[in-house]
Amino acid sequence: MNHATDRSPAEIGGSYRMGFTVGEHSARHMRRILRTYLDRWGLPELADGAELALTELVANVVRHVPGRHCTVLILRRPEGLRVEVVDRSPDLPRPSREGDALAEGGRGLLLVEAVTDRWGTLPIPTGKTVWFECDGKAG
Repeated sequence: MNHATDRSPAEIGGSYRMGFTVGEHSARHMRRILRTYLDRWGLPELADGAELALTELVANVVRHVPGRHCTVLILRRPEGLRVEVVDRSPDLPRPSREGDALAEGGRGLLLVEAVTDRWGTLPIPTGKTVWFECDGKAG
């Protein structure tokens, strides 16, 4: 079940926060929300990379977080966009630099690295935050 953890989207100018229990199709809805905000902020050129990165972070929650709960924060920054996915697992993700090139998993964070300007992880007392930033300018 999804629930709002902050104000309604109509009340938010430069940010969006929502708590989710995610499933395999949740990323589609989150991409739509992200694209709506990027369009509103005049940053549609960031949509493709940001949507792919968000999809990968949500997929990691689905695969690796017991209970599949996360909070997604979308922030408009002077430099562009920051997205944070907070979950209750203390296990920090690491990009897989080795392995079978035909394997189905293990390359999601490499994609995040490729399509964003910065990304990282931050341990927190209740789990972790995985974030990324995409630079752009309002146009």
